[in-house]
Amino acid sequence: MSIVFKTIQVADREAITSFTMKSPYRNCDFSFANMCSWRFLYHSEYAIVDGFLLIRFRIEEDERPVYMCPVGEGDLSHAVRLLEEDALSQKRPLRMLGVTPEGKSRLEEAFPQGFRFIPERDYFDYIYLREDLISLSGKKYQPKRNHINKFTKLYRYTYLSITPALVPECLMLECKWYKANRTDADAEELSYERRSMTFALQHAAELGLTGGAICVEGQIVAFAFGAPVNRDTFAVHVEKGDIHYDGVYSLMNYEFANHIPEQYTYINREEDLGIPGLRQAKQSYRPHLLLEKNTAIKKLQE
Repeated sequence: MSIVFKTIQVADREAITSFTMKSPYRNCDFSFANMCSWRFLYHSEYAIVDGFLLIRFRIEEDERPVYMCPVGEGDLSHAVRLLEEDALSQKRPLRMLGVTPEGKSRLEEAFPQGFRFIPERDYFDYIYLREDLISLSGKKYQPKRNHINKFTKLYRYTYLSITPALVPECLMLECKWYKANRTDADAEELSYERRSMTFALQHAAELGLTGGAICVEGQIVAFAFGAPVNRDTFAVHVEKGDIHYDGVYSLMNYEFANHIPEQYTYINREEDLGIPGLRQAKQSYRPHLLLEKNTAIKKLQE
């Protein structure tokens, strides 16, 4: 049986989230908004087969097919074998990315000794308790409170929910941020991020995004947006700010955490990509969990 994959479209949100929202997987890769807004780069596709959501995408360098861990209830071994057949038909071993400890455990139960797992530290997700980010209580968060207090002493601000009318101003701030931060080494990656972010903002309602912005004297100085991963985890996909406003990122983080729907216990602030400054910033918020993500490679039968 060959799988018929379909390119992920905005209209597929309900079909895909009917699986992801009730799954145990909290990694940001399972956010529908992420899948859809990055499909231009990864050619993201999905299929629903025998009670499982199957996701296939392609790595840019050589267009090789890679997959995500099947999501659903039923015979996991059958779903994995279907993915393996699809990979082998393209002369590639089955390779799944972003496999968390929950997924790893399920795969090992279905295929004892059948996979090789490679931890990818640069792609581990930083997961925080929402309550920690909205209270910032205790000595460990004193520096964050200091940054926020400094900002509020210097500026009078308002917090605004991102609406279609506000999108052009957010994009103007991103343009300013891009010019200030772009280097020859990361120009391509930042241009991809800009394309994904622009698509997401322009289709916020259809993607199920929640977004917010900090406004000072009628000007947007920071914004953030994100979307649900599952029933208890919300992912922050983008956060941009004008660093000329001291403390703006601390304030944006605090306000956004306070405005995320209350049903979410955990906030996933995604990976650090091995970037030292980004790693330090994410660690400074004292994550509740550094979510391990593995590459899982199916061993070929001898």
